[in-house]
Amino acid sequence: EVQLVESGGGMVQPGGSLRLSCAASGFTFSSYDMSWVRQAPGKGPEWVSAINTGGGSTYYADSVKGRFTISRDNAENTVYLQMNSLKPEDTAVYYCAARNSPFSTYDYWGQGTQVTVSS
Repeated sequence: EVQLVESGGGMVQPGGSLRLSCAASGFTFSSYDMSWVRQAPGKGPEWVSAINTGGGSTYYADSVKGRFTISRDNAENTVYLQMNSLKPEDTAVYYCAARNSPFSTYDYWGQGTQVTVSS
């Protein structure tokens, strides 16, 4: 059974940091590009960041560039999102997603983890 399980969400004050984790199982993690996608209340999904299979290439939405860092550990089948200098507009449910080609739709999704940035 394929699973993507996110963790690390929570409530944090503006300017704070959180580190999200996404543990994968049931598929060959190292063969899949991984992404983080978020959805704020009342809004559509927003792609946040992506990392290629080997971890050597990373990509970010302009809204998070310079504040968020994506990484992966293929030995642990886990992808991370380090989020610094958080802003209220980063409040959303964060999902990790996997696809085996940058030109395909996502094959697998996690259940999401809530991030709330508020004073």
